[in-house]
Amino acid sequence: MTTQQPFPARLSIVTLGVSDLRASTAFYEALGWQRSAASNDSIVWFATSGPALGLFPTEELAADAGVPEAGEPSFRGVTLAVNLESTGAVDAAMETAVAAGATVVKPPVATDWGGYSGYFEDPDGHLWELAHNPFFPFTADGRLDLP
Repeated sequence: MTTQQPFPARLSIVTLGVSDLRASTAFYEALGWQRSAASNDSIVWFATSGPALGLFPTEELAADAGVPEAGEPSFRGVTLAVNLESTGAVDAAMETAVAAGATVVKPPVATDWGGYSGYFEDPDGHLWELAHNPFFPFTADGRLDLP
């Protein structure tokens, strides 16, 4: 019999605080992501190959966490990343993000660690990295197969 870890190494949900729920929902739908039927007028959910992505009004997210709402958006010390199968896939994903309304922060370039990576901001300033890492293969269900 295995024992359950008191704090399993599992990331289930990433929730982004957004200033305009409808506009942010439209942005992620324009990326081609499918809105979950679990969504409602207060929160929107997207299923991914990993954790679920939630969009929730910033002031309500701050209130739920019991913290003051931040002022002007700034670097939060966090980025979200989508790893892709090739450099061409990174370029295509960046074009899709820009067409959906993203702002390119750093165009995709070859990295010093042997990969290819670029960054964009979503409409609320959340930083997303699009990367090809030839050292991180994918499993059959699209997850990273970390050694």
